[in-house]
Amino acid sequence: MANSAQAEKRARQAEAQRAHNMSLRSTLRTAIKKVRKAVAAGDKGAAQTVFQAATSTIDRIADKKIIHKNMAARTKSRLSAAVKGMAA
Repeated sequence: MANSAQAEKRARQAEAQRAHNMSLRSTLRTAIKKVRKAVAAGDKGAAQTVFQAATSTIDRIADKKIIHKNMAARTKSRLSAAVKGMAA
């Protein structure tokens, strides 16, 4: 446990930041699931719309360094391939 006022404050700040980061990560996971669900449903128009929104979310969260930029690129690439491969 913290032994000084400064350490107590840093612990409070760290917990608040952790909660915020977890919220953003949850938003990211939800966006990815929406794209996968649209692809599974077979609705290409909806999948493309949801993919564009998910791409924006992924980039925004990667810019905040919640996830690594390479993970963001890999995720977008896989989702894009899934959407493009629907009506091949």
